[in-house]
Amino acid sequence: MTLSPKMAAAVATILWGLTYIVTTEMLPQNPMFIAAVRAIGGGLPLLLLAREFPPRDWWGKIVVLGTLNSGLFFALLFIAAVRLPGGVAATFQALGPLFMVLLARPVLGVVPSSGKLAAVVLGALGVAMVVLKGDAGLDAIGVAAALGAAGSVALGSTFLHHWGRPASLIGLTAWQLIVAGVELSIVAVIFGDIPASLTGENAIGLIVMALVITALAFVLWFGAVQKAGPSAVAPLMLLTPLTAFALDAVFRGFVPTPIQSVGVAIVIASLLYAQHVDRRAFRVAQHNEPSMAQSAANQGK
Repeated sequence: MTLSPKMAAAVATILWGLTYIVTTEMLPQNPMFIAAVRAIGGGLPLLLLAREFPPRDWWGKIVVLGTLNSGLFFALLFIAAVRLPGGVAATFQALGPLFMVLLARPVLGVVPSSGKLAAVVLGALGVAMVVLKGDAGLDAIGVAAALGAAGSVALGSTFLHHWGRPASLIGLTAWQLIVAGVELSIVAVIFGDIPASLTGENAIGLIVMALVITALAFVLWFGAVQKAGPSAVAPLMLLTPLTAFALDAVFRGFVPTPIQSVGVAIVIASLLYAQHVDRRAFRVAQHNEPSMAQSAANQGK
């Protein structure tokens, strides 16, 4: 049975939503160790699938992208997962596309549209309601780590958009994960963030994290992106925080306060609005291209 692109993307984003409950319920509380295992354990199967080596002049870029998109991102992600309710951490992670709007001008020289800036302001309002007005106090380090994770992957994605890619998405992702795994392993050893021992439950959790939540989810996601396009599947990223919130409620008894719930809804609305702005701009561009081509043809007559 072959999944449709949107179904594959939905499965991938739901799997990513499992990250937080698996981290808190099955894994040792060693963020750097978990991040290193996830990166290496997820990267190696992808590398075997892609069987690609990036060009020599791309290795420096691979290190930068691997650090931002996987190394720093995973490290901060697991710090947030340990310190925050999963749904809250996942909501902050979903802010990456909005952070990219703020990075568009300094990195790409592109001035964001008023609609994109409005989406950023709306998202910031939602985050403020989740963090500042919630009765359930949120850990400041966890919040900073979650926002830092979103900022890191946003910067990495912006560089990737600017540089392009030398190989397939799966191959490029595999090498980024391998680079991140090496970096995170070194950090885990230096800071002694390695568990003294692992239980059977820990081992199962690490296998699920590396092979299912990372390798399988990335294969499904990239396959969906290649077949349907990023704009078609991007809204399904919202299934990640929704999955995390549902699992928090079922397994940990965490239910956000009414104000926090409204804040999360505002964040989701801001992301959907940003996607709407993108689709509208794409339709306008498609409409204008034939007109420009026809105008050029007329001028040539």
